[in-house]
Amino acid sequence: MRWLTGMFAAALCPLVQAASPPAFSTANTGSAPAPWRVIGLPERYAKPLTQFEVVDLSGSKVLRVKAEQSWGTLAFASTPPQPITVQTTLQWRWRLDQALAQADLSRKATEDAALKVCVSFDMPADSIPSGERTLFKLVQFFTRDKLPTATLCYVWAQKEAIGHAQASPITNRVRYIVVANASSPLASWQNHERNIYTDFLKAFGHEAAIVPAWSAIVLGADSDNTAAISFGYIGDVQVLP
Repeated sequence: MRWLTGMFAAALCPLVQAASPPAFSTANTGSAPAPWRVIGLPERYAKPLTQFEVVDLSGSKVLRVKAEQSWGTLAFASTPPQPITVQTTLQWRWRLDQALAQADLSRKATEDAALKVCVSFDMPADSIPSGERTLFKLVQFFTRDKLPTATLCYVWAQKEAIGHAQASPITNRVRYIVVANASSPLASWQNHERNIYTDFLKAFGHEAAIVPAWSAIVLGADSDNTAAISFGYIGDVQVLP
């Protein structure tokens, strides 16, 4: 079930009417503000949960993310799904203080990310290739929640070059774009702004010519495959306009 990587996270979130996730900068320290929600894998997979906590760092409140041989996501779902235009951008800032030296997105056994910021899309199920559609429907049968058909993750990778794009080796329903890697400085804030419209077409354009609405924002880190420890910070995440 780990192949869902963020699909359950998006599906299990409480439904809210909002266009962007609540800010960490104005939240109290401790748990992330509602309707952000921490999601782990089903108990039978016995995976420790990645830790998410709003902390005060140098006078600013940010989300601390620590993966310790763990898997987990912090997810924000929106209903109805929010439309995307050619100008829609995703903005966030993050910094990584401890990387995953053995992470390698090309192999299932090492598919870990020290930090990731993902967008899930409300893509029509009939856009999924027929073979994958059968598997997707089988998984959907075991949950009452609607699972996203497409998830795009911006990741802090290790070995892959910045700009590298690929499908997850576990499922084609999740695509990665590398925006930071081992060459990126540690303990230093990076600001990112990505055009969601363009990136969706880059990742899923061979399946859907029309960019669907986004249904969830999912933050995470996982180190269960490499059995390692990573930690970093994520600032406010915004979808604009």
